Amino acid sequence: MAFICSFCGLFKNFLYFSMLIIIHEFGHFIGAKIVKWRVKKIIILPFGGITIFDEFLSKSLDEEFIILLLGPLFQILFYILFNSIFGFNLLLHNYHYSLLLFNILPIFPLDGYKLLNIFINKFCSFKISHLLTITISSITAIFVFIISLYHTNFIMLLALIFLIIKNIEEFINHNLLFNKFLLERYLYTINLKKTKIIKSNNFKKMMRECKHIFYYNNNYQTEKSFLKKKFDIKNKLC
Repeated sequence: MAFICSFCGLFKNFLYFSMLIIIHEFGHFIGAKIVKWRVKKIIILPFGGITIFDEFLSKSLDEEFIILLLGPLFQILFYILFNSIFGFNLLLHNYHYSLLLFNILPIFPLDGYKLLNIFINKFCSFKISHLLTITISSITAIFVFIISLYHTNFIMLLALIFLIIKNIEEFINHNLLFNKFLLERYLYTINLKKTKIIKSNNFKKMMRECKHIFYYNNNYQTEKSFLKKKFDIKNKLC
C-alpha cells in the first residue's frame, strides 16, 4: 500500500493516515497494560487497526471501557500535539476526524461496536448481548456500504467489505463464542463481584459480570456444579 501510494503521489496521505492508526492502537495497548490485560497481537491494515487480547470473555466491562477510551484519546492528543508543533495541517485534520467518526460506528470490530456491547452487557445476558450487537452491527455495515456505493471512495468500500466479512464470521461463530464463555466459567475461577440467581436451568441467562447460583428443582447449585453437567464427559458417556 505504501508503494502504491508513493507511485500515485499519495505517500503523504498514507503517512498521516497510518500514523493516526498506529497511535490509536497504541492507546488501546497502553490501556491494556494499565488494567493488566494480555495483548495477543496488533494488526495494522491499510484502512485501520485491530488490537486482539488474550483474556477471558468475562473480564470487567469497566476495564474494557478504559482500554476502549484510550484509543481515541491518544489519537486526539497526538492531533493536538502535532498541530501545536507543526501548525494546522488540512490533510491530517481530515483524516483525524474521518477516522474518529468512522470508528464510532456500531460495526464489528470498530470501537463503536465495542462501546455498544459494553452498554448492553450491563443489562442483558452474554448471549443476548452478543446476538443483539452483532445484528445491529451487520445492519449498519450493509447500510453504510450501500450509501458508500454512491461515492467513488475505493478505500472506504474496501474497508466496508472487510467489515461485512468479519460480521458474517462473527455471526457464524456465535455459538462457539458462547460455549467458550461457558467453558471458561467451568474450568477457571474468575473473580466477579456481583451474584445473580437464575431460577431455571437456562445457561443463556448468564451475564458477563456476574457469578451465578442456579435454583432448579427446589435446589440451589453453584455455577460450576451446574456447568459440570454440560461439560463433564464422563457423565455424558454414562
